Amino acid sequence: MSLLYQVSNVIHSTLESQEALQLIVGEAVRVMRASSGSLALINPTTSFLEIHAAQNLSSSARKIKLRVGEGITGWVARTGKPARVGDVTRDHRYVSVRREVRSELAVPLEVRGELRGVINVDSERADAFSQDDQELLQELALQAAKVIHNTWLYEQLRLKVLLFESLASVSRTINSTLNLDEALRAITREACELMRARMCSLMLLDETREWLDLRASFGAGDAYIKKPRLTAEESLLGVVVRRQKPQQVANVQTDPRYQNVTLARKENLVSLLSVPLVFAGQAIGTLNVYTARPYHFSNEEVKILSALAELSAIAIEKARLYERVVDVEEQLRQNEKLSALGLLAAEVAHEIRNPLTVMKLLYHSLDLKFDEKDPRAKDAHVIESKIEHLNKIVEQILDFARTTEPKFAPVNLNDLLDELGLLVRHKLANQNVKLVRDLQPDLPLISGDATQLEQVFLNLILNAAEAMPKGGTLTVKTSALPPNQVTVTFKDTGGGMSKEQQQRAFKTILSTTKAKGTGLGLAIVGRIMETHRGQIEIKSRLNRGTTILLTLPVK
Repeated sequence: MSLLYQVSNVIHSTLESQEALQLIVGEAVRVMRASSGSLALINPTTSFLEIHAAQNLSSSARKIKLRVGEGITGWVARTGKPARVGDVTRDHRYVSVRREVRSELAVPLEVRGELRGVINVDSERADAFSQDDQELLQELALQAAKVIHNTWLYEQLRLKVLLFESLASVSRTINSTLNLDEALRAITREACELMRARMCSLMLLDETREWLDLRASFGAGDAYIKKPRLTAEESLLGVVVRRQKPQQVANVQTDPRYQNVTLARKENLVSLLSVPLVFAGQAIGTLNVYTARPYHFSNEEVKILSALAELSAIAIEKARLYERVVDVEEQLRQNEKLSALGLLAAEVAHEIRNPLTVMKLLYHSLDLKFDEKDPRAKDAHVIESKIEHLNKIVEQILDFARTTEPKFAPVNLNDLLDELGLLVRHKLANQNVKLVRDLQPDLPLISGDATQLEQVFLNLILNAAEAMPKGGTLTVKTSALPPNQVTVTFKDTGGGMSKEQQQRAFKTILSTTKAKGTGLGLAIVGRIMETHRGQIEIKSRLNRGTTILLTLPVK
């Protein structure tokens, strides 16, 4: 008992797993007065007995792996019974690790009722171990099991802490980018480092949801990158997508379910853990990590990678949404240019038509009549036909411009401004402009063209941002104005406008006061407000900011 107490104190002196195992072997060899000793654990992936700690064994002997049932150690692991052999040369089970060994004592190592390995001691003397030695080593094995269990718990907790710390770091990394390709690369890179994997890949379903395409990888070779796309219906990763559950493969080089066995061997890919990427209840792809050696992923590691996949799915959808927002913003800008072009064409046509009408009247008043043989008769005819031709072109341009007339319907201005806030939030954030919305909750609906009013508000927001190149605050406010009007106010903290700029801001397209740009945006605002029977008021002072007040009728 005294000896066991001393041994217990020694082996309980550390929580480091490998150090504890080495202490257990050292104490077993000392207490048993053995020549050498080892502690072998069963690898849950390969089911081989592998030596994790040893004393007085050569490096080559430490590398020996036994199947359960092979050798005296394997027999103990299979039967769960101790084995005391007085002369190993007469025991057919014995697998030699040292020529000098004559006797061996091996006892099972059970951790919480489950056989997990074997403690083995050897001696160069025949019949070196007694029944009392066997009982003592069994008692030591019980103590060792507690130590191993505690060190494993400690290691799991330590690993869990590290994984969660890494997960927090990963979440910051993958959510810091709005570019989809950059987000995918960040996900695979961080997942590979987090799981200490050989390689990580990310597959996404295509638009038909029939194929899984490789969109990003980290640590992959050319062969893997260039491999054919996978079918969502028949492939192993397709099962992960359909079932929306993680899946492990012990060895993809031998598993018949894996479609690229030759590729796995070439790329040195062994164990696989694949988890689904799920957003809003729908799988969009898989996140896959591969190891370079046989490995069994713990439940905690599966949970961690699944949590990373969940964050990744959100990051992917956020990046996709941002790309769509950028596309919509670009479409709005293109629509603005087209609308401006139509208005410009109408204004140009209108300005041309007046002098053209005068020219036409003057030409007819001249009553130019020449003899048919006179060359001037042909010239006069050409002039008359070209004037008519120009007049038709002007009429066509004006007809085209009239198609931009608004289509009136009930419009909720607050909803319109909320949607625009989402649309421009990244642009304003990049320019360090803070958007403050003060929207009256019960604002009445107005009758208007939502698309054109959205164009008005977008132009005013972008112009306000342009007026604050070093950042500032843009306040958007809505309110009801009795008896039947609503107001929308845009107030910035920019450089302000001069009196001349205020007078000409919303007038003609052909005379802009802006130092840069065409000035079309504000001209469009003026034209759309006019067609909506609205009013525009500007309050501004240089270096004091600008306030633009829009007033629109409810009906």
